[in-house]
Amino acid sequence: MNEVSAFYTGPGQLLAAISSALDAAGVDRTALRPADLAAVDEFHIRGRRATLEIIEALGLTADSQVLDLGSGLGGPARTLAEMTGCTVTGVDLTPEFCQVATALSEWTGLSGRTRFHVGDATATGLPDESVDAAMTVHVAMNIPDKHALYAEAFRVLRPGGRFVVYDVLQGEGGEVHYPVPWAADPSTSFPATLEDMRRLLPAAGFDVISELDSSDESLFWFQHMRAKIQREGPPPVTFATFLGDSFAQMTANQVTNLAERRIRTVMFVCSRP
Repeated sequence: MNEVSAFYTGPGQLLAAISSALDAAGVDRTALRPADLAAVDEFHIRGRRATLEIIEALGLTADSQVLDLGSGLGGPARTLAEMTGCTVTGVDLTPEFCQVATALSEWTGLSGRTRFHVGDATATGLPDESVDAAMTVHVAMNIPDKHALYAEAFRVLRPGGRFVVYDVLQGEGGEVHYPVPWAADPSTSFPATLEDMRRLLPAAGFDVISELDSSDESLFWFQHMRAKIQREGPPPVTFATFLGDSFAQMTANQVTNLAERRIRTVMFVCSRP
């Protein structure tokens, strides 16, 4: 777990780097909205578009209490809070991510509806049946004990609550090309297969409502993003801010992994009976 946290921490001083990049681009931080930060804090394939799909699947209201397991820089949490008025608690292994997520919520005026804590997604310490909905977005690839992750989500959900898993899965095309945005090498990478997920989620107690494979859309998203950057230049701040010099190779490998079906992106919508 320390290796995973160290990988995401990168060179440090992440908040200062984001702040400087926004200032250099002339971004007015007093008018900052969550969508303005999507290029750095929606750290998952298909970005904000996928987050909006998660919102629809969760069926949230302004009264909903939501748990984000592996919340990263808090982009999905802020989007949920902004779009629905719900309150989101994020739990993440990386202290710097939680610090930056807290600051970004302050910048966007959402600190009252989002909070972030350093912790283990497989053992959050939250009370039983304490949240109305839960999600995990591109997190389980770093967690070998996936049963513990999904059992924890089941434990904290109230009966009838929705749980959405949007993750990168191991595809049928062969071993993953590394580095990728979640791991430099296989030592901290544990992607499940589709067959694993179809077994793990019911074993944790969930009813699986739907399963959506977005792999083709994910490949198109990467290709479109690359073409847009070549045409317009990069956004003021991107994932490269914390992934460093390897980011370009990671992105190229993701395109190859998707094209060769070495990875797949799949969203599972579940409910607790």
